[in-house]
Amino acid sequence: MNITRNAKRWGGIAAIAIAGSVVLSSCAANEASSSEPSESSLSGTLVGGGASSQATAQEAWVAAFQTANSGVTVEYDPTGSGTGRDNFIAGANSFTGSDRAFKDEELAADNFAGCVPGSDIVEIPAYISPIAIIFNVEGVDALNLDAATIAAIFKGDVTQWNDNAIVSQNPDAKLPAATINAVHRSDESGTTENFAEYLSAAAPEVWDAEVSGDWAYPGGEAAQGTSGVVDAVTGGTNTIGYADASRAGDLGTVAVKAGSDYVNYSAEAAAAIVDASPLVESRAATDLAIELDRTSDAEGVYPIVLVSYLIACSEYEDAAAGELTKAYFTYVISDEGQKVAAESAGIAPISASLFEKAQAAVNAIS
Repeated sequence: MNITRNAKRWGGIAAIAIAGSVVLSSCAANEASSSEPSESSLSGTLVGGGASSQATAQEAWVAAFQTANSGVTVEYDPTGSGTGRDNFIAGANSFTGSDRAFKDEELAADNFAGCVPGSDIVEIPAYISPIAIIFNVEGVDALNLDAATIAAIFKGDVTQWNDNAIVSQNPDAKLPAATINAVHRSDESGTTENFAEYLSAAAPEVWDAEVSGDWAYPGGEAAQGTSGVVDAVTGGTNTIGYADASRAGDLGTVAVKAGSDYVNYSAEAAAAIVDASPLVESRAATDLAIELDRTSDAEGVYPIVLVSYLIACSEYEDAAAGELTKAYFTYVISDEGQKVAAESAGIAPISASLFEKAQAAVNAIS
């Protein structure tokens, strides 16, 4: 798999990159204030928000972005994917981050307030990352689990850490005779939807609920946002949860069974499943929604992957918003932008073939 692109294509990227003060991160804003002013003529405020999974990458993108141009303020509020999509529909955000693409029925409504009526939207898979299953059990740093066991734990069917379903896959682990405290998102979440989509596809005999961004089953502990889940797992005892892998930190993590192997999460393993998956059919050329193959048994594939999208109008009612969004998206998908996010958030850079489609979609923004 080739995830390296020719950097020469982006020799002029600095000429269109944008910089400004960053609402999301005071640290990023401080970096910008100490940089040399750029010669960019762009100015104004670009308002975005949405997926909290993108928060770390957005900080890095905006910090680098603002270094090149001093006349633009970029705001990204990590409210969660559901709120981000709602705000984009209402026209409150010029762009949004979402851990899933819009569904066909949502697109058919054609009610995006900031977009020219009848125009297509742009959906770019700019952030590709594994979803880590994180846990906090004293004396245990790593576990092997198959899809059925993961589903049973989070559904509430397996409730003890020393249950044979877990022990049989981890004979050398010192698992306690203690109750499992499974933590899930309380808010509508693209991370939840991606996690549930995997469980539904890989363990349908256990995970029999409809796939949704809202948590499907009663019980367990609910926490707000990615940070809330990570904090609950970290601060609790005998806990387990799921979160974007960039936030796993020092917590224990699960190697997930794919085919005959247990595969640890990595950027490379996440990118492998994306490249092996087709685009959703019957979408506009600017809509790069991906149909992930959650049950792939290809070697080295990590199946619980989050593809987080940047979403915009292809044609804006406000031309200035279109100009700023186009410039920002151009930076994000560039070699430099993807490298910055890989270093800060551990994402898998988009492949050469996906980049070409994404560039064409961004070029259509007006």
